Amino acid sequence: MATATAAAGAFTLGFHVPLTRSAVAQGAAPAIPPEVNAWVVIRPDDTVVIRIARSEMGQGTLTGLAQLVAEELECDWAKVTTEYPTPGQNLARRRVWGNFSTGGSRGIRESQDYVRKGGAAARMMLVQAAATAWNVPAAECSAANSVITHTPTGRTTTYGRVAEAAGRLTPPENVPLKDPRAWKIAGKSVARLDTVEKTNGSQVYGMDLTLPGMLNAAVRACPIFGGKVRSFDAAAVQGMPGVKRVVPVGDNAVAVVADTWWRAKKALDALPIVWDEGPNANASSEAVAAWLKEGLDAPEAVVGNRAGDARAAITGAAKRIEAVYAYPHQNHACMEVMNATALWTADRCEVWTPTQNGEAALAATAAASGLPATQCDVHKIHLGGGFGRRGAVHDWVTQVVLIAKQMPGTPIKMIWSREEDMLQGRFHPVTQCKLVGGLDAQGNLVGLTMRISGQSIVAGTFPQNIRDGRDPVVFQGLNASGGEADIGYTIPNLLIDHAMRNPSVPPGFWRGVNLNQNAIYLECFIDELAHAAGKDPLAFRRALMTNHPKHLAVLNAVAERIGWGTPAPAGRFRGLAQTHGFGSYVAACAEVSVSNDGKLSIHRIVAATDCGHAVNPQQIEAQIEGSFVYGLGAALHQEITVKGGRVEQENFDTYPSLMLAEMPAVESIIITSGGFWGGVGEPTIAVAAPAVMNAIFAATGKRVRSLPLKHADLRRA
Repeated sequence: MATATAAAGAFTLGFHVPLTRSAVAQGAAPAIPPEVNAWVVIRPDDTVVIRIARSEMGQGTLTGLAQLVAEELECDWAKVTTEYPTPGQNLARRRVWGNFSTGGSRGIRESQDYVRKGGAAARMMLVQAAATAWNVPAAECSAANSVITHTPTGRTTTYGRVAEAAGRLTPPENVPLKDPRAWKIAGKSVARLDTVEKTNGSQVYGMDLTLPGMLNAAVRACPIFGGKVRSFDAAAVQGMPGVKRVVPVGDNAVAVVADTWWRAKKALDALPIVWDEGPNANASSEAVAAWLKEGLDAPEAVVGNRAGDARAAITGAAKRIEAVYAYPHQNHACMEVMNATALWTADRCEVWTPTQNGEAALAATAAASGLPATQCDVHKIHLGGGFGRRGAVHDWVTQVVLIAKQMPGTPIKMIWSREEDMLQGRFHPVTQCKLVGGLDAQGNLVGLTMRISGQSIVAGTFPQNIRDGRDPVVFQGLNASGGEADIGYTIPNLLIDHAMRNPSVPPGFWRGVNLNQNAIYLECFIDELAHAAGKDPLAFRRALMTNHPKHLAVLNAVAERIGWGTPAPAGRFRGLAQTHGFGSYVAACAEVSVSNDGKLSIHRIVAATDCGHAVNPQQIEAQIEGSFVYGLGAALHQEITVKGGRVEQENFDTYPSLMLAEMPAVESIIITSGGFWGGVGEPTIAVAAPAVMNAIFAATGKRVRSLPLKHADLRRA
């Protein structure tokens, strides 16, 4: 399986084989039009099919990537549509489409170069095909809006007429790209390509999929992390309506297969199961919190960022400030629960599923099926939310294949219940952080230590990537200058380290990853330091940001827009936050009020993002707004707690999302400083909570140092 999950290699634009589309596997067999190259298919009617390797889960990557290809292709945007190639085809074609992973806000920024070259190469091939047909030099021809023109004579032809001939040409080796300043399609706020299907109900999600002869499965795994199935009594439910089979799923789960999912679920609810609860049956959030607290002063820790001698500087400082912050486990809580459909035979296994990483899903399929990857494939479907849950770990794919393998030749659609989705998540890691700062007599920050104690996502998902006990992802937003997620302040004496503590709760990459809590820890403590120094929080930050112009630019942008330094509306108070993550610089200023009885209202948030290049500004604005929905929901309400080894929250009644009435007005500032490609789906979420928490202090005089805010007494101090 190393081949299916290897890092992206060279991209062979001219290696042509027919593309087997998802529709073919579902029973339809449309004629496949000529392929110009791996990225572009053009039909005789000039319809342009752009292939998208990354996943669409509401973030707009599908449209953004299509814009980039179409820009270089010089095609008619009104005739553009898209399709997903499969990871099996990618494997067969020497990974011509590169990386299928869609996470870490990498969908556009890490594929923009080669998809643009795919579009540019296709345009050059189409022009050459027309020039050859006219027996004229290609240099005398130009392309625009899917029409090729021979400039000296005015002759024209369309892409659809020459596509087949173009596809037989050798791809060009030198593929120049446009200067973004000359963009006509990319860089514009165009309507998303997937909106119509989503609004008229024609979009097929994984839970909607039907195949001939399909049966449905409901599954239940041991609710205690690390537990297994000891026994189950299949005979007790075998006679219930619609039930076909009761089967084990690995060593920790049981599934009921029936003619409808509801019948499968009702039978599963009635199925007697005895669990072997394993070593974690007594695990609790309280015990984990105590363990993490010990790590705040433990002698063993791995350094993430160091400058000077922070401890000595703090010891000699005129004033010492200390605080401890905490961040809980959280669930992704995708609107669409985990689901997949599998068809297994002795010589082939196919899976249909919403996934953030088709190649990882293919690897899981092959491993569970017992077949080589070349005899497997995964048909990717739009996701009803991902947020990281459908990326690194494909436990649900493993389950559906194991079920289908016990019923050869029968398509099996497995859907998790909401309760199963909550209990079997891959959770945002739990951490605590102790921060100690030293100020000189003038109130300048001379030293800072940050000790993070808690869970490592990498240790729980890719343990082979831990080197010398260090998880580099832990330090997102806190790295030395020059990295993807560096700290925005120059502090002469600095020590940031991590005492790893991994509880039984399995971790996962949750939208924003470790940038979420790190921004809270740093930005709220910077506010504490500013208050202790008797300085304005904006001025205090600016003094530390001279060497960080891009960080400072987004901070200044929100401060100017909100009117920092001028009085807020009566009864309202403001808080700032900034960070750098996923390649982008972000800042926010929140405006809140707190009533006499402690009720918090978040009225307004101004957010600035510098992502270098903006492919679709409207979609970036939507992502910024969505970040605040997700981030504020987490900050106000959401935590996963464990008692007796199992998650206590099983549905939205105990794990609520942000309500519409709680959502503030969001004003987005998009800065395109150029020269780099940053992500937009994740960075802004990290400044949601700290901006609000700092505003709460301004309103009440109280510091909230642990989330969710629902536990805080916000009545004025």
